Amino acid sequence: MKLVVFGLSVSSSWGNGHATLWRGLISALSRLGHAVVFYERDVPYYAEHRDLPRLSEGELRLYSSWPEVQGAARRDVEDADVAMITSYCPDGPAAAELVFSSSAGLRVFYDLDTPITLERLRRGEVVSYLPSNGLVDFDLVLSYTGGPAVEELGHRLGARRVVPLYGSVDPVVHHPVPPAEQYRADLSYLGTYAEDRQEALQRLFIESARLRPERRFLIGGAQYPAAFPWTENIYFVRHLPPAEHPAFYCSSRMTLNVTRAPMAEMGYCPSGRLFEAAACGAVVLSDWWPGLDEFLDPGSEILVANTTEDVLAALELSPAQLDGLGRAARERVLTDHTAERRAQQLVAALESAASVVA
Repeated sequence: MKLVVFGLSVSSSWGNGHATLWRGLISALSRLGHAVVFYERDVPYYAEHRDLPRLSEGELRLYSSWPEVQGAARRDVEDADVAMITSYCPDGPAAAELVFSSSAGLRVFYDLDTPITLERLRRGEVVSYLPSNGLVDFDLVLSYTGGPAVEELGHRLGARRVVPLYGSVDPVVHHPVPPAEQYRADLSYLGTYAEDRQEALQRLFIESARLRPERRFLIGGAQYPAAFPWTENIYFVRHLPPAEHPAFYCSSRMTLNVTRAPMAEMGYCPSGRLFEAAACGAVVLSDWWPGLDEFLDPGSEILVANTTEDVLAALELSPAQLDGLGRAARERVLTDHTAERRAQQLVAALESAASVVA
């Protein structure tokens, strides 16, 4: 199949979780014999932090404005088996209009931010990346979030066929590596700053650091404000490209996963970072959300922390206990949550939808 994707970014992982996921999916789809063309608007903040200027196993089309690229996009879509638009695509409505007026084989929307989309709709806000008539005209809607969100996308946006397509990890990129001194920590956290994660980060990470001044805590990420409540034992590294993630994860005794509030509330929305850390053999300590136990087994493959006291208790676990957790998590992720597995699930969903449309 030829898939044409209009997305947020694949060339820069700065401040977004889309790029790393798409890189893994595109590579896996290529190994399965499929071709992907990815359209990305060339915006300054991604251009300044571009860590993948070209795709080795797909085609990247960077463009400055929609009118500039509309002709080439139409030619690609007319020749496509699948035309897909993702959440946060800056030209989503325009791309959807082009796709609906084309002879593309299958018209697909992939919401990688379903809880955010639904929360905005509940507030009565306009969701800029959605077509004006919602999702009713798409042959297939893919959702990064499962559970109740699947049904709600139908109720609120008219989606006729919704299939979950969860986050994943590319084990070629994320795998165990020797620890690096600059990332050494008792507890690490890797993530872009988000206001709706701050309460949980305060409770699980910052307060734990305050109560254990002899321990070393490390944050990696982008967009942290000057007023962030640092302590003397919390260290910081700016945005890390995916190539540095394994060393980051493998250099701390355990790493924290904190879910954005709308995603935690809705559940069934595993962060890609959770799978990436586990694929590196890291011990993952996560906040709880509905459905977590469908992806990793609490207690044997992942640790769950709801309170500061939970984190402090986890910090006292023995090296042998931590090693066992890390090994079990890696085995589970390599079996169930790789980009290869998701690519297979994506192809199956596309083929099923195509048979209905035909």
